[in-house]
Amino acid sequence: MNRVQDLGKLIKLTGERATLDAKANGTYIVYITEKGQIVREYANGEVVPIKDPGVTYE
Repeated sequence: MNRVQDLGKLIKLTGERATLDAKANGTYIVYITEKGQIVREYANGEVVPIKDPGVTYE
């Protein structure tokens, strides 16, 4: 594998670990969708968009 593939795999594993930790602790994870919207995803699968994150991303 090259570095880009290794980095992609590491990012995926980090996201999966965050999801497991959120389930174990009864919290949520925050991420940006493909459309650029910031959302919270709860352990039960509920996805809630954050309307005013207070920070802009480009």
